[in-house]
Amino acid sequence: MQHRLLHSFSFRLAFTYMALFGASVLVLLGFIYWSTAAYMAQQTDATIDAEITGLAERYDMDGLAGLIDVVNERLSRKPTGSSIYLLTTAIDTPIAGNLNRWPAAKPDSDGWLNFRLENAGHDKDEIHLARARSFTLSGDFHLLVGRDIYELEETQQRIIRALILGFIITLVLGGVGGVVLSRRVMKRLESINTISRDIIEGDLSRRIPLQHSNDEFDALAANLNAMLDRIEELMEDVRRVSDSIAHDLRTPLARLRNRLELLRAETEKMDGDTDLIEQATSDADGLLETFNALLRIARIETRQRREAFNKLEVGTLLRDVMELYEPLAEEKGQSLKLQIDDAVKLYGDRDLLFQALANLLDNAIKYTPLQGMIQITLDVHNGCGRITLADNGPGIPEAERQQVFQRFYRLEKSRTSPGSGLGLSLAAAVAKLHGMTLRLENNQPGLRVVCEFPTHADPNMNKT
Repeated sequence: MQHRLLHSFSFRLAFTYMALFGASVLVLLGFIYWSTAAYMAQQTDATIDAEITGLAERYDMDGLAGLIDVVNERLSRKPTGSSIYLLTTAIDTPIAGNLNRWPAAKPDSDGWLNFRLENAGHDKDEIHLARARSFTLSGDFHLLVGRDIYELEETQQRIIRALILGFIITLVLGGVGGVVLSRRVMKRLESINTISRDIIEGDLSRRIPLQHSNDEFDALAANLNAMLDRIEELMEDVRRVSDSIAHDLRTPLARLRNRLELLRAETEKMDGDTDLIEQATSDADGLLETFNALLRIARIETRQRREAFNKLEVGTLLRDVMELYEPLAEEKGQSLKLQIDDAVKLYGDRDLLFQALANLLDNAIKYTPLQGMIQITLDVHNGCGRITLADNGPGIPEAERQQVFQRFYRLEKSRTSPGSGLGLSLAAAVAKLHGMTLRLENNQPGLRVVCEFPTHADPNMNKT
């Protein structure tokens, strides 16, 4: 289920939306960080510029002594504050301030110095970053005014961590939402797929349940149900017409055959020629067999024969089929070989399975050349029972291997050989009823018919 969820279209759509939404959130959070950090840096620079302007004016008014008094006063009010002051002579000899020497950093193009403050903060081993600007006073004195930007840096880092955490939370919530949305969509689609599989198997009465939410899925389900109603109605009309034709024609054909039998008996009494009567009787038998096969296939396809399901020993069934056809194979000098695992069992209708297997073996004998060989194997493969019927006849072209299961389809386009083209159709219908997989393979040379089926004992699970 998890693998299907990750590869579902709804999950990919939700993941794509989550990626786009995440990218949008990342851009938004980046803009918030950029605008916030830029504003805080501008405020710091504006404060430093304002202090430089005020100190320069105080120097112009009260001279060097007044400037020293102002610097000392400000430092005494906040001895552990973030303000940085340094007043030096022309040769950078400190006069006042809380720095013991002029920073070694070079100013940038705008005149700002970014340098490290050693022994800063409560922990004297800490190193803080500082940002300052220098100003040359009359008398060739140098004034440095700046700020310890440790708190600014710390605030920016907190903002970054908060934005990263917010982005992660957004992705997690988006992912959870995508999974929940995908599961809901998959649940609705799986309901449609389950009903569709049942309909494919022949149960045209199934319908897709409505959630009564008036959404797109309900609209789709309603349209599909309406389409299925129409298809079921048309199929029922076709089946009813076909069954009626088969029933209506089978009765007069049976009467015709009986009358032919009476006619043959009367002709034999009169020592007359009965060849034409024999041919007419044979033709009537063929027609009756064809109509009976059509009716039998129709009943199988409508699932009307599951009441006869019982636990069967497949090996015994195969031996019975082989015993029936062994004389026919001997007439053609063919070799019938049987290899059986008697432990294989299944639930099914013995008569239907016998007829299907008989049809397959009859085809093999019919098309295998004289002195040919037919191998029947019953074993377990990948946890499933498997019946394999292999011959060394001409085989069936790969392009026609699926078409031969259609009613009345025959490889011999001239249709001169006996047969109605319903044998494999009946076998396919029986296999489908029993949850079997029937396929044709190349035996190199010849044809290999493989029939796989579940070996469990629950008859309700023998459904594909």
